Amino acid sequence: MRLISNKVLREFASLYPEADAPLRAFRVRVEKGVYRNFAELRASFRGVDKVGARYVFNVSGNKYRVVAGIGFSAQMLWVKAVLTHAQYDEGDWK
Repeated sequence: MRLISNKVLREFASLYPEADAPLRAFRVRVEKGVYRNFAELRASFRGVDKVGARYVFNVSGNKYRVVAGIGFSAQMLWVKAVLTHAQYDEGDWK
């Protein structure tokens, strides 16, 4: 699957340097995978939930959340936002 908007991951990591390695690992895992549907995605990423039209990934032991859109047929994941757990709970990303 192709990850779009790596810039969002890099910008978040510049603000939260401890998130850099987990976000890089997340990207590698996404890009090495082929996921035809949510069930296949969930089998690989146990910490992913579907929230409305978006997919929310728990990263680094639930410290961070990656909010993304996914086109399974196109094999593309668009990163919409990367948030701390507290930022996610505020709900402004919806």
